[in-house]
Amino acid sequence: KMSKSKGNILDPHDIVNGASLEALLEKRTEGMMQPHLRARIERATRQEFPRGVSGYGADALRLTLANLATTGRDISLDMGRVEGNRNFCNKLWNAAHYVFNHVDAADAGELAPTVADRWIGSRLRAAIQTFHRTFGEYRFDLATQALYEFTWHEYCDWYLELTKTVLNDPDAPPARLRATRHCLAKVLGAVLKLLHPVVPFVTEELWLELRRRTRSGGETLMLEPLPEAGQFSRDPAAEAEIAWLQHFVIAVRQIRGEMDISPGQRLPVRLAGAAAADIERVRRHGAYLHDLARLQDIVTVAAAEEVRDAATAVLGPMTLLVPLEGLIDVAAERQRLAKQQDRATAELRRVEHKLANPQFIANAPAAVVDGQRDRAAELQARLAKLAEQLGRLQAMG
Repeated sequence: KMSKSKGNILDPHDIVNGASLEALLEKRTEGMMQPHLRARIERATRQEFPRGVSGYGADALRLTLANLATTGRDISLDMGRVEGNRNFCNKLWNAAHYVFNHVDAADAGELAPTVADRWIGSRLRAAIQTFHRTFGEYRFDLATQALYEFTWHEYCDWYLELTKTVLNDPDAPPARLRATRHCLAKVLGAVLKLLHPVVPFVTEELWLELRRRTRSGGETLMLEPLPEAGQFSRDPAAEAEIAWLQHFVIAVRQIRGEMDISPGQRLPVRLAGAAAADIERVRRHGAYLHDLARLQDIVTVAAAEEVRDAATAVLGPMTLLVPLEGLIDVAAERQRLAKQQDRATAELRRVEHKLANPQFIANAPAAVVDGQRDRAAELQARLAKLAEQLGRLQAMG
């Protein structure tokens, strides 16, 4: 709880516009009801805000307060969350300008939507349904969370990346290019309308630019009707296709991360136990897979045993194998992981020694003790993962 007497208040204007440490100290200690607490409040403020408060903008603060509008009475205004919502606004801004670079008001004619275009429309329909239901129940936290998840994790992280494969293809049919550009603008417009009640400033500015580029829509976003789910089609088939593609790409990315392979290095992938449906999906979505997972080639094999010294991942009944010969120095990688294992083991011993000390448990604040327990769990999980990776490398000889 914020209280003038406790000296832990934050002026919303300072969160929006920023404030120096000196300005914070002055506001928190001026006209105090308990002047004897001045020194303690100054110390706490210097510790929490050593460089003052950054200006996060009104949209980020509004979105944070909407996120926190739960059924409980008390909220914890975490500045990290405000910063995260400022990052969301930046993400939306960058995504919109990607769209602006591709839309063209004169681009009219036949449309041939890709599976990605159909998928994002179906996912937006679900997000709109959730938004209207939760907004009508005054669960602003759930309504804004639905829009946040869709915008960041589906529209930006996946759909925009999928469109690059189409838009950068010199052989793509005009109707396919036109459909993707049309979908980019249509979905962005819907997102801006849905977010506008909570994030009014950045959405209004982006809407005016989208309107200028597409020569459609009203003069202000404030007067635009909210999108309805019926404006977008449900497409379970497209959702199943993209879900399969996402699992494939994530599996390859996990192998890349676990084996510390450069993000730019194109990887060969071998498929064992692939069903006819999997092989057909690889054929249909090969261009997406090569671009998103940075692949060199995809080849089916009769059995996983045919591929030596490979990192593996399981996708349904199918096994993905990435041959590591020539990609990594096995001896150097084993040495690197062994050093990480030694450091993690030493730190775990220190944490366990603390937790085994009755005086530490009795005297330390509960939050500190819980933090040490969480750290011990993290280190144990890390060591298990390192042991798994080292075992895989050991099998390579």
